[in-house]
Formats: sequence, structure tokens, C-alpha cells
Amino acid sequence: MRPITKFATAALLLGICSAAPAQQGAYMAPAGTPANIRRAVESPARSAEQKARDAGRKPAEVLTLAGIAEGDDVIEFGAFGHYYSTMLVEAVGPSGHVYMVDMPWVEPFGGDAARAFDAAHANASFMQVDYNEMELPDGADAALMILFYHDTSREAADETVDTADMNARIFDALAPGGTFLVIDHVAESGSGWGAAQTLHRMDPATIIDEVTAAGFELVTNSDLLSMPADDHTLNIFDPAIRGMTDRALLVFRKP
Repeated sequence: MRPITKFATAALLLGICSAAPAQQGAYMAPAGTPANIRRAVESPARSAEQKARDAGRKPAEVLTLAGIAEGDDVIEFGAFGHYYSTMLVEAVGPSGHVYMVDMPWVEPFGGDAARAFDAAHANASFMQVDYNEMELPDGADAALMILFYHDTSREAADETVDTADMNARIFDALAPGGTFLVIDHVAESGSGWGAAQTLHRMDPATIIDEVTAAGFELVTNSDLLSMPADDHTLNIFDPAIRGMTDRALLVFRKP
């Protein structure tokens, strides 16, 4: 695990709610991208559909901020679609491992695909489990929850996650110095969980409060995926904003 430095977008020069990108133009990993991450982004195993999302998602920068190194054990929450899974297995290499962890209600959105991905990769495994009942690997180097934190709030009570318990489980699973990276669509300031089920957005301050309450330290609050034109009032699936939402990128570290 490489140390995380505190920088935002200039320093480096997904969910059911993942969205098709509206951005145009070819994406290239920036100069200085670690070799294992460049290899992952440029992997021929990635589909054209995955690569088409890169300009809006900036995966090389995101994985660098997460500190993903060769040989790391990484936990990926909300892995369906495998946009990041496909890169993570390349980035950690054969000596690392990617643990994909999905909630049971996600089954219709990619359960079969996740099991197939698991079967095809010796350094990946898939589990489908309630996040308040999950048993995670000990001593993991990093955890990622991308465009899914807001989805832990659900209309069905048995599908809603106690995020305090969830964050504590993630904290316990990580090795000292391990990182927890969270990306989510930004909601209006002060709205807390109010837009999670309606607009599929989260107030970043609420995520920060909840994750740090588990013992994590916030080390990076990046504007890498900022979209100033997004006024945070539209549902993320609205054609006027889909693929162009303002996104918080937060990196936490276990002391």
C-alpha cells in the first residue's frame, strides 16, 4: 500500500446508479500514473463500453488516489457491472486479490455476471451478503464503494443497511494504513440522506460524518469528479444530467 497524499484534480497532471457517460474524447492515464494502474486502465480485457466511460470517471486518477498497489487485497462494494473490478484484478496482479461484495437485492442486476467474473479470475472472489452480516477478509489494503453509498438506504426495511455497523466492519477489516474510497453523486448541502432514494444522491458531509465516526481519518476530499454545472436538484437518471453529475470523491484512512 503506497501512502496517500492530500491532493485534488490538478495534482495528478457506479451503482445501480452508474450512468452512461455524456463526455466525449479519448481518455488517457496521466503522466506519473503508477505502472500497475496504467496496465489496468489499458488492459485489453476491458470492453469498449467500459472504456467509453473513462473520460467522465477518470479511473487512473481514482485508483491512484485509492493507493492500489501490486499485491494488494482490495474489497469492492457494489461491484456489479465490473467497471472497476476488471481494472482492479489487473492492478493488484496475481499476488493480490479482489473481493467483490454485493447486497442480495442486487442479484437481478448482475449476480450471474459476478459469479462468471469470479470463475474467470483466480485473484477475484464474489460474495452476496447483507452488509450488516458480512464477514470481510482480515488485513485488507483498501476498500472501494463507488456510486453505492446512497443505495444502502432502501424502501424495504430488510434491504436498508445500518451504515454505522457497515463502516465499523470495513474499519475492522482493513489493515492499519488501509484506505476506504467512497464516490457518490452529490446532493444539496445539508440534505443528509434526504435525496438518497429520490434523486440517488448523498450529501458528502453526511458520508464524512458517518465514516469518520467509525474511526477513519479523511485524507482526501477531491474535486476530481466535480461538475459545477450540476445544481444537485435532478435525479441522476434525468437525461439532462445523466453521466454529468457532480460527484464527491473521498478517501479515508485507518490510522
